[in-house]
Amino acid sequence: MNSENIFGPVRVIKGKNNGRYPYCHSFYLEEDKILIDPASNRNEIERLKSHNQIKTVWLTHWHEDHIMHLDLFKNFPLWMSEEDSYPLKDLEVYLDWFDAGDEKFRTMFRESMVQQFNFSPRFADRFLKDGEIIQLESSSIEVIQTPGHSPGHLAFFLKESGILILGDYDLSSFGPWYGDTYSSIKDTIKSINRLRNIPAKLWLTSHEKGIYTENPGEIWDAYINKIDERECELFDLLKNPKTMHEIIHSWIIYKRERQPIEFYESAERALISKHLEKLIQEDKVVKEGETFVRA
Repeated sequence: MNSENIFGPVRVIKGKNNGRYPYCHSFYLEEDKILIDPASNRNEIERLKSHNQIKTVWLTHWHEDHIMHLDLFKNFPLWMSEEDSYPLKDLEVYLDWFDAGDEKFRTMFRESMVQQFNFSPRFADRFLKDGEIIQLESSSIEVIQTPGHSPGHLAFFLKESGILILGDYDLSSFGPWYGDTYSSIKDTIKSINRLRNIPAKLWLTSHEKGIYTENPGEIWDAYINKIDERECELFDLLKNPKTMHEIIHSWIIYKRERQPIEFYESAERALISKHLEKLIQEDKVVKEGETFVRA
């Protein structure tokens, strides 16, 4: 056990590759035997389970890189938001929530969900609600619903210790993700602003650096500004009409072509589509046939 990753009642179980996708950091409340987001180190999670050190599993949200080892807990209570519980019940619904419409990508992702992410249908045993205070042995935890990344994404504030578990509002240099069917740019911005104003003393995120012992300050600014940067780059690109294919292969989000190409094309399309929807609603961009152009 690495004592450097223990903060009051919370132990951070680091995910492989510094918690980068397809892994995440898990958060373990030892005194209460609660594991949040079981997708970090499978060996360590299995060790805790074998020693009867886990009683309940919580999820910040429904994404595959947060449920990879949920298969180890088929008979354990699962707590999460009601809004994010639906895709876990059925694999085809799960794919729909990812807006996986392209059949080639859908087939690839379906196989990946079973083989890599160990998907099997699950039903939540308890729904966590915004503003709810849960009194545990180690601390009291405020549930904070932070939609945008997903409709029911949850953050957790441990009030006595001032620890804020941010989940996938991860403060990474990549910026926020809001590309799923029920994701929202507007809600993402609201949630980020809500989280950054919570009087925390320690900030824990699901990916990369993961542990912030000082107020992230300017990191919050850089993180939320990624949204505007993407939109400005897209708007500049549309000085001349562009098809969706041309926009995707400009790689505004990922900056260059990556492999597997089907995955990154789909992810690029997902985020770009949200920006196009927003710009069209604001009468800044119009779609003319198969092309998009500034209004």
